[in-house]
Amino acid sequence: MSNKTISRVEGQTFILERVFDAPRELVFQAYSEPDHLKNWWGPKGWVLTVCNIDFRQEGIWHYCMKCMDKNQGDFYGMESWGKAIYHEIVVDEKIHYTDYFSDADANEVEGMPSSEITVLFIEHEGKTKLITKSKYESPEALKSVLDMGMEQGITQTLDRLEEHLRALS
Repeated sequence: MSNKTISRVEGQTFILERVFDAPRELVFQAYSEPDHLKNWWGPKGWVLTVCNIDFRQEGIWHYCMKCMDKNQGDFYGMESWGKAIYHEIVVDEKIHYTDYFSDADANEVEGMPSSEITVLFIEHEGKTKLITKSKYESPEALKSVLDMGMEQGITQTLDRLEEHLRALS
């Protein structure tokens, strides 16, 4: 049975909650280790072709998602680069980072909204409740990424995480 993703907007913050039927330590590893991330990060039909991660405070994760699904029309073959800078890591509990749109050289893309992201991993009746808070500089910046389809993309990404965790159990 698939868990439902609950989302809401509070001002300039987009909040997602979802429960995964997996131990908290495993869900945390899925977010912090490249061998896991390569299996689930990105919307359906997209794969991580680059995943360079330095998982420590002030470390950088630089990645590229590429659309490999011919059914996605104009998106097929498109690349989307991203960069995260980690600010706080509490093993099995919390990851706080700034997320940027970037280019292949890890330069931040001008004019694209960045966000402060906090991911919380909460023990919940033998499962893991994941809460993600993405704070943008303004409600307008948040609206711009929602208009780009961010919510659907994140929901598909979490669906893929659920499939990945299920395959490991």
